[in-house]
Amino acid sequence: MVLSKIASESDVFVHSTFASRYVRTSFPRFKMAENSIPKEAAYQIINDELMLDGNPRLNLASFVTTWMEPECDKLMMASINKNYVDMDEYPVTTELQNRCVNIIAHLFNAPLGESESAVGVGTVGSSEAIMLAGLAFKRKWQNKRRAEGKPIDNPNIVTGANVQVCWEKFARYFEVELKEVKLREGYYVMDPEKAVEMVDENTICVAAILGSTLNGEFEDVKRLNDLLVEKNKETGWDTPIHVDAASGGFIAPFLYPELEWDFRLPLVKSINVSGHKYGLVYAGIGWVIWRNKEDLPEELIFHINYLGADQPTFTLNFSKGSSQVIAQYYQLIRLGFEGYRNVMENCRENMIVLKEGLEKTERFNIVSKDEGVPLVAFSLRDNHRHDEFEISDLLRRFGWIVPAYTMPPDAQHVTVLRVVIREDFSRTLAERLVNDIQKVLHELDTLPSKLSSNVKAADGEDGKPAETRALESKKSDLEKTREITTIWRKFVTARKQKMNVVC
Repeated sequence: MVLSKIASESDVFVHSTFASRYVRTSFPRFKMAENSIPKEAAYQIINDELMLDGNPRLNLASFVTTWMEPECDKLMMASINKNYVDMDEYPVTTELQNRCVNIIAHLFNAPLGESESAVGVGTVGSSEAIMLAGLAFKRKWQNKRRAEGKPIDNPNIVTGANVQVCWEKFARYFEVELKEVKLREGYYVMDPEKAVEMVDENTICVAAILGSTLNGEFEDVKRLNDLLVEKNKETGWDTPIHVDAASGGFIAPFLYPELEWDFRLPLVKSINVSGHKYGLVYAGIGWVIWRNKEDLPEELIFHINYLGADQPTFTLNFSKGSSQVIAQYYQLIRLGFEGYRNVMENCRENMIVLKEGLEKTERFNIVSKDEGVPLVAFSLRDNHRHDEFEISDLLRRFGWIVPAYTMPPDAQHVTVLRVVIREDFSRTLAERLVNDIQKVLHELDTLPSKLSSNVKAADGEDGKPAETRALESKKSDLEKTREITTIWRKFVTARKQKMNVVC
């Protein structure tokens, strides 16, 4: 007798993954399916969708690290199941975090004694770090005001309009007024003189940016410190400084060691830095360091008896993976000062290659500075026919993700493109990007102006009186350019919203 078997629908071994029913039918996207599916099919379904994401290595919009050595990848995978907050269960991980805090504190010239430990903590990026630093400033200000019998209901922070959105989040979430120094064309960072003018008795700190997101420029922390010292003497206040060194904290010590921006300045009480940017670790790690113990109020530290041990903690997040902390320690001991300096010098050299290549086209104005975060921010010299948003859009055909954006007030009429130079952005890629930008420019030169057609659709053949059109025709070139740019920006934004809609 010949034995035979009829394969059931659940027999997943008779078909290849792509021939199985699991990839030939649609799965519910927003409800859990009734039945399980094989692990191979689940992997393939998700992997196929992820193929439509951009290539992280070509994402030149992001400061976040997109490459690490395979040895570090192994360490991260080996520790991915460790909970960072379980200090008693994972004491070595806790020790590695403390070592990172002390290494970074010494890098920032914290005034530590021979055997004195630094005060700081690992965070989920600089956003959490800024929240913690802001809370420490707010509490110290409140304690001082209470002791003086003064009201504590109107704290504020002075920043530039170029700050990252996490500062706005802190201000809104923790009820602190954000007083922003407006920018101006040609000067895209906080003006120290104007910042100090805005300081009053309710200012809990002035936040300086070491590496503006907009153009990579370092703000003049030394000038800010000197001006604030004088104002404090005149008023009797003790307004401190926080340095948001998310991008520049792992750059300045290696490229510009003589630049005074850190704890060498007496009013700098805390500094945050993103380990996942130029700290060279994958996304998810930041650090905040305080000058000394007195700058972190003890009442903000929680002592938790959790899983058998007293755990002092000052975080907004609790459970989180240990991988990024371990990866940060790996990079610090693997590279050392020499290695970090070599990486940063290489980034700066590739930045210059890209900048010089763009200048040779004679089509762009360079908005970024040579000293600062290694990036190139640039704008078209003439954007009457085509603008920066079109260039950004067309570069995606070549795989490049290059953002185009407008500056904050009062420089919002300036539009720029920005390329961030990371460790894995090689000389070859820099030269290739210049070639692809030249191709995009050539293509735009052969195309009719989309801007003009949009303006015509908006302003022409719509029944407007002749007098109105005559008045509009008298507008200056600058006014017209701004109007056209606004129309095109709305058009591009509408397209992106359609692409991102949930279906």
